[in-house]
Amino acid sequence: MTQSPIPPVDAKAVVELARELIRIPSVAGREGGEQAAAELVARTMSGFGWRPHLTEVAPGRTNVVATVDGGGGPGPTLALEGHLDVVTEGDRTAWTVDPFGAEIRDGRLYGRGAADMKAGVAAMLHGARALQRSGSFPGRLRLLALCDEEGMMLGAKRAVADGHLEGVSGVIICEPEGGEICPSSKGALRLRFDLAGRMAHGAMPELGRSPIPVASSLIQELAEVQAALQRDPGAHPTLGMAYLTPTVVVAGSLDQMNVSPARATLAVDVRTIPGVDHARLLEDLRSRCARLGRTHEVAIELTVIDDRPPVEIGAEEPLLLALGRAHSELWGHSAPLGGVPGTTDGTIITRDTGIPTVVYGPGGKWIAHQADEFVEVEEIPRYADTYARAAQIFLSGPAA
Repeated sequence: MTQSPIPPVDAKAVVELARELIRIPSVAGREGGEQAAAELVARTMSGFGWRPHLTEVAPGRTNVVATVDGGGGPGPTLALEGHLDVVTEGDRTAWTVDPFGAEIRDGRLYGRGAADMKAGVAAMLHGARALQRSGSFPGRLRLLALCDEEGMMLGAKRAVADGHLEGVSGVIICEPEGGEICPSSKGALRLRFDLAGRMAHGAMPELGRSPIPVASSLIQELAEVQAALQRDPGAHPTLGMAYLTPTVVVAGSLDQMNVSPARATLAVDVRTIPGVDHARLLEDLRSRCARLGRTHEVAIELTVIDDRPPVEIGAEEPLLLALGRAHSELWGHSAPLGGVPGTTDGTIITRDTGIPTVVYGPGGKWIAHQADEFVEVEEIPRYADTYARAAQIFLSGPAA
Protein backbone atom coordinates (compact mmCIF):
# COMPACT_ATOMS: atom_id res chain seq x y z
CA MET A 1 0.00 0.00 0.00
CA THR A 2 1.37 3.40 -1.03
CA GLN A 3 1.96 5.63 1.95
CA SER A 4 0.86 9.23 1.92
CA PRO A 5 3.14 11.89 3.35
CA ILE A 6 2.13 12.77 6.89
CA PRO A 7 1.49 16.48 7.41
CA PRO A 8 3.42 18.01 10.31
CA VAL A 9 1.38 18.37 13.46
CA ASP A 10 0.04 21.77 14.41
CA ALA A 11 2.90 22.75 16.72
CA LYS A 12 1.00 25.58 18.35
CA ALA A 13 -2.03 23.39 19.04
CA VAL A 14 -0.11 20.45 20.53
CA VAL A 15 1.88 22.74 22.84
CA GLU A 16 -1.30 24.55 23.89
CA LEU A 17 -2.97 21.23 24.71
CA ALA A 18 0.01 20.28 26.89
CA ARG A 19 -0.31 23.65 28.67
CA GLU A 20 -4.03 23.17 29.22
CA LEU A 21 -3.37 19.76 30.75
CA ILE A 22 -0.64 21.12 33.03
CA ARG A 23 -3.01 23.82 34.29
CA ILE A 24 -5.27 21.05 35.60
CA PRO A 25 -3.83 19.89 38.96
CA SER A 26 -4.54 16.22 38.36
CA VAL A 27 -2.57 15.08 41.39
CA ALA A 28 -3.09 11.38 42.02
CA GLY A 29 -5.89 10.97 44.53
CA ARG A 30 -6.63 14.71 44.83
CA GLU A 31 -10.31 15.39 44.25
CA GLY A 32 -11.43 16.61 40.84
CA GLY A 33 -8.16 16.89 38.96
CA GLU A 34 -7.99 13.60 37.13
CA GLN A 35 -11.63 13.86 36.10
CA ALA A 36 -11.06 17.34 34.65
CA ALA A 37 -8.02 16.11 32.72
CA ALA A 38 -10.02 13.16 31.36
CA GLU A 39 -12.79 15.49 30.22
CA LEU A 40 -10.29 17.73 28.40
CA VAL A 41 -8.83 14.72 26.60
CA ALA A 42 -12.32 13.51 25.69
CA ARG A 43 -13.23 16.95 24.29
CA THR A 44 -10.03 16.95 22.24
CA MET A 45 -10.79 13.50 20.87
CA SER A 46 -14.33 14.53 20.00
CA GLY A 47 -12.98 17.60 18.24
CA PHE A 48 -10.88 15.29 16.07
CA GLY A 49 -14.02 13.37 15.14
CA TRP A 50 -13.26 10.40 17.39
CA ARG A 51 -15.66 8.74 19.79
CA PRO A 52 -14.07 8.66 23.25
CA HIS A 53 -15.13 6.00 25.72
CA LEU A 54 -14.94 7.15 29.35
CA THR A 55 -14.83 4.71 32.26
CA GLU A 56 -14.78 5.79 35.89
CA VAL A 57 -12.23 3.47 37.49
CA ALA A 58 -12.61 4.98 40.97
CA PRO A 59 -14.50 8.07 42.14
CA GLY A 60 -13.17 11.00 40.15
CA ARG A 61 -10.61 8.86 38.34
CA THR A 62 -11.44 8.13 34.72
CA ASN A 63 -9.94 6.30 31.75
CA VAL A 64 -10.44 7.72 28.25
CA VAL A 65 -10.09 5.40 25.24
CA ALA A 66 -10.69 6.03 21.54
CA THR A 67 -10.10 3.94 18.42
CA VAL A 68 -9.13 5.52 15.10
CA ASP A 69 -9.81 3.21 12.18
CA GLY A 70 -7.40 3.69 9.31
CA GLY A 71 -9.92 2.94 6.60
CA GLY A 72 -7.21 1.21 4.59
CA GLY A 73 -8.25 -2.37 5.08
CA PRO A 74 -7.11 -5.08 7.48
CA GLY A 75 -4.04 -4.54 9.59
CA PRO A 76 -2.75 -4.61 13.13
CA THR A 77 -3.81 -2.35 15.98
CA LEU A 78 -1.23 -0.06 17.55
CA ALA A 79 -1.94 1.61 20.88
CA LEU A 80 -0.49 4.86 22.16
CA GLU A 81 -0.74 5.20 25.93
CA GLY A 82 -0.29 7.93 28.52
CA HIS A 83 -1.47 8.68 32.03
CA LEU A 84 -3.38 11.73 33.24
CA ASP A 85 -2.39 11.83 36.90
CA VAL A 86 0.69 13.54 38.33
CA VAL A 87 2.49 13.40 41.66
CA THR A 88 2.09 16.16 44.21
CA GLU A 89 3.87 19.44 43.60
CA GLY A 90 5.37 19.16 47.09
CA ASP A 91 6.82 22.27 48.70
CA ARG A 92 5.77 25.17 46.47
CA THR A 93 8.57 27.34 47.84
CA ALA A 94 11.03 25.01 46.07
CA TRP A 95 9.55 26.08 42.72
CA THR A 96 10.55 29.21 40.84
CA VAL A 97 7.32 29.02 38.82
CA ASP A 98 3.68 28.21 39.53
CA PRO A 99 3.64 24.38 39.40
CA PHE A 100 0.31 24.52 37.57
CA GLY A 101 0.89 27.72 35.62
CA ALA A 102 2.27 26.10 32.43
CA GLU A 103 4.77 28.93 32.02
CA ILE A 104 7.03 28.95 28.97
CA ARG A 105 10.47 30.42 29.63
CA ASP A 106 13.59 30.18 27.48
CA GLY A 107 12.09 27.48 25.30
CA ARG A 108 10.98 25.30 28.19
CA LEU A 109 7.44 24.52 29.35
CA TYR A 110 7.33 24.31 33.15
CA GLY A 111 4.88 22.68 35.53
CA ARG A 112 4.02 19.53 37.41
CA GLY A 113 3.48 16.89 34.78
CA ALA A 114 5.18 18.87 32.01
CA ALA A 115 7.43 15.88 31.33
CA ASP A 116 5.58 13.21 33.31
CA MET A 117 3.51 13.23 31.26
CA LYS A 118 1.16 15.91 29.96
CA ALA A 119 3.46 16.62 27.00
CA GLY A 120 3.41 12.95 26.05
CA VAL A 121 -0.39 12.79 26.18
CA ALA A 122 -0.70 15.88 23.99
CA ALA A 123 1.88 14.52 21.53
CA MET A 124 0.23 11.11 21.18
CA LEU A 125 -3.19 12.65 20.47
CA HIS A 126 -1.87 15.05 17.85
CA GLY A 127 0.40 12.40 16.36
CA ALA A 128 -2.58 10.11 15.84
CA ARG A 129 -4.54 12.98 14.33
CA ALA A 130 -1.69 13.78 11.93
CA LEU A 131 -1.62 10.18 10.67
CA GLN A 132 -5.38 10.27 10.21
CA ARG A 133 -5.14 13.50 8.21
CA SER A 134 -2.59 11.90 5.86
CA GLY A 135 -5.26 9.63 4.39
CA SER A 136 -6.19 5.99 4.83
CA PHE A 137 -3.89 3.49 6.47
CA PRO A 138 -4.25 -0.20 7.29
CA GLY A 139 -5.38 -1.32 10.71
CA ARG A 140 -6.19 1.13 13.46
CA LEU A 141 -4.86 3.19 16.32
CA ARG A 142 -6.08 2.99 19.88
CA LEU A 143 -5.50 5.93 22.19
CA LEU A 144 -5.41 5.21 25.92
CA ALA A 145 -5.32 8.09 28.42
CA LEU A 146 -5.44 6.38 31.79
CA CYS A 147 -5.74 7.27 35.47
CA ASP A 148 -3.68 6.34 38.53
CA GLU A 149 -0.34 5.44 36.99
CA GLU A 150 1.40 7.18 39.89
CA GLY A 151 -0.43 4.95 42.38
CA MET A 152 -1.43 1.34 41.96
CA MET A 153 -1.90 1.61 38.19
CA LEU A 154 -5.63 1.05 38.52
CA GLY A 155 -6.23 2.63 35.13
CA ALA A 156 -4.01 0.19 33.25
CA LYS A 157 -5.42 -2.78 35.15
CA ARG A 158 -8.97 -1.68 34.35
CA ALA A 159 -8.16 -1.03 30.68
CA VAL A 160 -6.94 -4.62 30.38
CA ALA A 161 -9.97 -5.95 32.26
CA ASP A 162 -12.33 -3.94 30.03
CA GLY A 163 -10.83 -5.48 26.89
CA HIS A 164 -9.28 -2.30 25.51
CA LEU A 165 -6.04 -4.17 24.76
CA GLU A 166 -7.71 -7.06 22.93
CA GLY A 167 -6.38 -7.34 19.40
CA VAL A 168 -3.59 -4.81 20.04
CA SER A 169 -0.23 -5.83 18.55
CA GLY A 170 1.99 -3.30 20.29
CA VAL A 171 1.88 -0.30 22.61
CA ILE A 172 4.00 2.84 22.69
CA ILE A 173 4.11 4.19 26.23
CA CYS A 174 4.63 7.93 25.78
CA GLU A 175 6.56 8.53 29.03
CA PRO A 176 9.61 10.85 29.13
CA GLU A 177 12.84 9.04 28.40
CA GLY A 178 15.28 11.78 27.38
CA GLY A 179 15.56 10.82 23.72
CA GLU A 180 15.99 7.12 24.40
CA ILE A 181 13.84 4.31 23.08
CA CYS A 182 13.33 1.94 26.00
CA PRO A 183 12.43 -1.69 25.30
CA SER A 184 13.15 -2.68 28.90
CA SER A 185 11.81 -1.60 32.29
CA LYS A 186 12.65 -2.58 35.83
CA GLY A 187 10.22 -4.69 37.77
CA ALA A 188 8.92 -3.78 41.21
CA LEU A 189 7.62 -5.44 44.32
CA ARG A 190 5.98 -3.44 47.09
CA LEU A 191 6.33 -5.45 50.26
CA ARG A 192 5.02 -5.01 53.80
CA PHE A 193 6.44 -6.89 56.76
CA ASP A 194 4.34 -6.91 59.93
CA LEU A 195 6.17 -8.03 63.07
CA ALA A 196 4.26 -9.04 66.21
CA GLY A 197 6.01 -9.61 69.53
CA ARG A 198 4.98 -8.82 73.09
CA MET A 199 4.82 -5.41 74.77
CA ALA A 200 6.83 -4.68 77.92
CA HIS A 201 7.90 -1.86 80.18
CA GLY A 202 11.02 -0.10 78.91
CA ALA A 203 12.67 -0.74 82.26
CA MET A 204 12.02 -4.48 81.98
CA PRO A 205 12.41 -5.29 78.27
CA GLU A 206 13.32 -8.89 79.07
CA LEU A 207 9.66 -9.52 79.89
CA GLY A 208 8.59 -8.73 76.34
CA ARG A 209 9.54 -9.59 72.80
CA SER A 210 10.39 -6.33 71.04
CA PRO A 211 10.01 -6.49 67.25
CA ILE A 212 12.41 -3.57 66.74
CA PRO A 213 15.70 -5.52 66.93
CA VAL A 214 14.11 -8.17 64.74
CA ALA A 215 13.20 -5.52 62.18
CA SER A 216 16.84 -4.44 62.24
CA SER A 217 17.93 -8.03 61.63
CA LEU A 218 15.41 -8.29 58.81
CA ILE A 219 16.88 -5.19 57.17
CA GLN A 220 20.28 -6.87 57.30
CA GLU A 221 18.78 -9.96 55.67
CA LEU A 222 17.40 -7.77 52.90
CA ALA A 223 20.87 -6.32 52.34
CA GLU A 224 22.24 -9.86 51.98
CA VAL A 225 19.56 -10.72 49.41
CA GLN A 226 20.33 -7.52 47.49
CA ALA A 227 24.06 -8.31 47.47
CA ALA A 228 23.34 -11.79 46.14
CA LEU A 229 21.17 -10.43 43.32
CA GLN A 230 23.82 -7.88 42.43
CA ARG A 231 26.25 -10.77 41.99
CA ASP A 232 23.80 -12.93 40.05
CA PRO A 233 22.25 -11.88 37.69
CA GLY A 234 24.42 -8.79 38.24
CA ALA A 235 23.93 -5.58 36.27
CA HIS A 236 21.60 -5.30 33.28
CA PRO A 237 23.07 -3.36 30.33
CA THR A 238 20.44 -0.58 30.49
CA LEU A 239 18.69 -1.12 33.82
CA GLY A 240 21.60 -1.56 36.18
CA MET A 241 21.27 -3.45 39.46
CA ALA A 242 18.40 -4.90 41.46
CA TYR A 243 17.67 -3.17 44.78
CA LEU A 244 15.74 -3.92 47.97
CA THR A 245 15.22 -0.58 49.71
CA PRO A 246 13.55 -0.22 53.11
CA THR A 247 11.38 2.90 52.81
CA VAL A 248 9.15 2.90 55.92
CA VAL A 249 9.74 1.70 59.48
CA VAL A 250 6.99 2.14 62.07
CA ALA A 251 7.19 1.00 65.70
CA GLY A 252 6.32 2.37 69.11
CA SER A 253 5.18 5.89 69.96
CA LEU A 254 7.03 9.08 70.86
CA ASP A 255 4.28 9.68 73.43
CA GLN A 256 5.18 6.39 75.16
CA MET A 257 8.95 6.17 75.01
CA ASN A 258 8.99 4.01 78.13
CA VAL A 259 7.13 1.20 76.35
CA SER A 260 8.81 -1.55 74.40
CA PRO A 261 6.23 -2.06 71.61
CA ALA A 262 4.54 -5.25 70.55
CA ARG A 263 4.32 -4.41 66.86
CA ALA A 264 6.45 -3.01 64.07
CA THR A 265 5.97 -2.58 60.34
CA LEU A 266 8.61 -2.42 57.63
CA ALA A 267 7.87 -1.41 54.03
CA VAL A 268 10.30 -2.32 51.27
CA ASP A 269 10.55 -1.10 47.67
CA VAL A 270 12.09 -3.85 45.54
CA ARG A 271 13.34 -3.07 42.04
CA THR A 272 14.26 -6.01 39.83
CA ILE A 273 15.76 -6.67 36.41
CA PRO A 274 15.29 -9.43 33.85
CA GLY A 275 16.70 -12.62 35.31
CA VAL A 276 15.23 -12.06 38.78
CA ASP A 277 12.40 -14.51 39.41
CA HIS A 278 9.84 -12.81 41.66
CA ALA A 279 8.31 -16.05 42.93
CA ARG A 280 11.71 -17.43 43.91
CA LEU A 281 12.68 -14.14 45.54
CA LEU A 282 9.50 -14.08 47.61
CA GLU A 283 10.03 -17.72 48.64
CA ASP A 284 13.51 -16.80 49.89
CA LEU A 285 12.20 -13.79 51.82
CA ARG A 286 9.44 -15.83 53.46
CA SER A 287 11.97 -18.48 54.48
CA ARG A 288 14.18 -15.82 56.06
CA CYS A 289 11.18 -14.34 57.90
CA ALA A 290 10.24 -17.75 59.30
CA ARG A 291 13.78 -18.36 60.52
CA LEU A 292 14.03 -14.94 62.18
CA GLY A 293 10.62 -15.38 63.73
CA ARG A 294 11.53 -18.72 65.28
CA THR A 295 14.86 -17.43 66.57
CA HIS A 296 13.41 -14.31 68.24
CA GLU A 297 9.88 -15.57 69.04
CA VAL A 298 8.37 -12.77 66.97
CA ALA A 299 5.83 -13.47 64.24
CA ILE A 300 6.65 -11.94 60.85
CA GLU A 301 3.99 -11.69 58.16
CA LEU A 302 4.98 -10.75 54.61
CA THR A 303 2.33 -9.14 52.41
CA VAL A 304 2.85 -8.44 48.70
CA ILE A 305 1.13 -5.11 48.00
CA ASP A 306 1.93 -5.16 44.30
CA ASP A 307 3.96 -7.33 41.94
CA ARG A 308 5.21 -5.80 38.68
CA PRO A 309 7.67 -7.97 36.76
CA PRO A 310 10.55 -6.56 34.70
CA VAL A 311 9.76 -6.06 31.02
CA GLU A 312 12.07 -6.59 28.06
CA ILE A 313 11.30 -7.13 24.39
CA GLY A 314 13.58 -8.48 21.69
CA ALA A 315 15.76 -6.37 19.41
CA GLU A 316 13.85 -7.57 16.33
CA GLU A 317 10.40 -6.73 17.67
CA PRO A 318 8.53 -4.88 14.85
CA LEU A 319 7.36 -2.12 17.17
CA LEU A 320 10.91 -1.38 18.29
CA LEU A 321 12.15 -1.36 14.69
CA ALA A 322 9.34 0.94 13.54
CA LEU A 323 9.99 3.42 16.32
CA GLY A 324 13.73 3.37 15.72
CA ARG A 325 13.27 3.95 12.01
CA ALA A 326 10.83 6.81 12.54
CA HIS A 327 13.17 8.51 14.99
CA SER A 328 16.11 8.21 12.59
CA GLU A 329 14.11 9.64 9.69
CA LEU A 330 12.74 12.64 11.58
CA TRP A 331 15.58 13.45 13.95
CA GLY A 332 18.49 12.74 11.62
CA HIS A 333 20.19 10.27 13.95
CA SER A 334 19.42 6.97 15.62
CA ALA A 335 17.98 6.95 19.12
CA PRO A 336 19.98 5.18 21.81
CA LEU A 337 18.33 2.21 23.45
CA GLY A 338 17.75 2.69 27.16
CA GLY A 339 15.88 1.26 30.08
CA VAL A 340 13.16 2.59 32.35
CA PRO A 341 14.42 2.76 35.94
CA GLY A 342 10.89 2.61 37.34
CA THR A 343 7.73 0.95 36.10
CA THR A 344 5.07 2.27 33.74
CA ASP A 345 1.57 1.29 32.71
CA GLY A 346 3.37 -0.75 30.08
CA THR A 347 4.56 -3.06 32.82
CA ILE A 348 0.97 -3.94 33.68
CA ILE A 349 -0.06 -4.23 30.04
CA THR A 350 2.77 -6.60 29.16
CA ARG A 351 2.36 -8.56 32.41
CA ASP A 352 -1.36 -9.13 31.93
CA THR A 353 -1.57 -9.48 28.13
CA GLY A 354 1.88 -10.36 26.81
CA ILE A 355 1.67 -7.45 24.34
CA PRO A 356 5.07 -5.85 23.62
CA THR A 357 5.47 -2.33 24.98
CA VAL A 358 8.14 0.27 24.26
CA VAL A 359 8.61 3.48 26.26
CA TYR A 360 9.45 6.66 24.34
CA GLY A 361 8.33 10.21 24.94
CA PRO A 362 9.18 13.91 25.34
CA GLY A 363 11.02 15.17 28.39
CA GLY A 364 14.04 14.22 30.43
CA LYS A 365 14.15 10.89 32.21
CA TRP A 366 15.43 12.39 35.47
CA ILE A 367 13.33 15.58 35.77
CA ALA A 368 10.07 13.82 36.65
CA HIS A 369 8.71 14.43 40.17
CA GLN A 370 11.13 17.30 40.82
CA ALA A 371 10.50 20.99 41.48
CA ASP A 372 10.61 23.11 38.31
CA GLU A 373 9.77 20.08 36.18
CA PHE A 374 9.94 21.02 32.51
CA VAL A 375 9.92 19.82 28.93
CA GLU A 376 11.59 21.46 25.96
CA VAL A 377 8.80 23.06 23.93
CA GLU A 378 10.24 22.03 20.58
CA GLU A 379 10.25 18.37 21.63
CA ILE A 380 6.47 18.15 21.91
CA PRO A 381 5.58 18.46 18.21
CA ARG A 382 8.69 16.49 17.21
CA TYR A 383 7.60 13.51 19.28
CA ALA A 384 4.06 13.84 17.90
CA ASP A 385 5.44 13.67 14.36
CA THR A 386 7.56 10.67 15.33
CA TYR A 387 4.56 8.84 16.80
CA ALA A 388 2.68 9.41 13.55
CA ARG A 389 5.49 8.09 11.37
CA ALA A 390 6.21 5.13 13.66
CA ALA A 391 2.53 4.19 13.56
CA GLN A 392 2.48 4.42 9.77
CA ILE A 393 5.52 2.14 9.49
CA PHE A 394 4.24 -0.38 12.05
CA LEU A 395 0.71 -0.59 10.66
CA SER A 396 1.89 -0.91 7.05
CA GLY A 397 4.25 -3.78 7.76
CA PRO A 398 8.01 -4.29 7.52
CA ALA A 399 8.23 -3.32 3.84
CA ALA A 400 6.78 0.16 4.45
